Amino acid sequence: MGWYDRKLRRLRDLSCGDTRVYLELEVRRLDCRRCGKVKQEQLDFLADNPLYTKRFAYYVGRRCRGASIKEVAAELKLDWHAVKALDQQYMEAQLKRAGTPGPKAIGIDEIAIRKGHSYRIVVSDLLRRRPIWFGGEDRSEASMAEFYAWLGPKKSSRIRLAVMDMWKPFRLATAAHAPQAAILFDKFHVMRHLGEALDQVRKSEYRRVAERDRRYIKGPEIHLAVTQGESHT
Repeated sequence: MGWYDRKLRRLRDLSCGDTRVYLELEVRRLDCRRCGKVKQEQLDFLADNPLYTKRFAYYVGRRCRGASIKEVAAELKLDWHAVKALDQQYMEAQLKRAGTPGPKAIGIDEIAIRKGHSYRIVVSDLLRRRPIWFGGEDRSEASMAEFYAWLGPKKSSRIRLAVMDMWKPFRLATAAHAPQAAILFDKFHVMRHLGEALDQVRKSEYRRVAERDRRYIKGPEIHLAVTQGESHT
């Protein structure tokens, strides 16, 4: 390595009380005689973003765990997009440190990210009560399969329970990649379908019976009417 030149850089560091602190240092660039390229020296305390130190970037990420990006940006006098980028770097570092999880029970759901039926899939570890995966392009079977590919065959085979709504692509992907897992539909969707079935029966009976008997079928009064009828027999 031969010396090439040096560049002055100004970095944001942790504040001292209410005073913002900046570091100014020279970063050297070196001429590599092996590859013929100019390379910049690596400094351990620099964040991935060249405008901040690692400890400041970590502090911003930690603050975003308890406050919104807008609030942190206003507090630290930073641009919203800069805080967003530092928060993403912080979360990526935390996920890398935690490694790939090995859940035994998972919850599968989707979240709309914008209008027009644009969805992403969210998978949570139900025993540890935390989300572990967010991804896919939609809520299709192929997008759901991306989660199991990320988890890997070995850890997918350890899943014993998968809780989901009654969306067929989620069920098919789970049956294909984690066939040993029991599938449990959440009660809210089951009750919704049960309510819809009762409405269809109620409407059918309303059309079938005579006019004088229709008063027993309207709305939730049907249960009360049946109960009263049974008590008189």
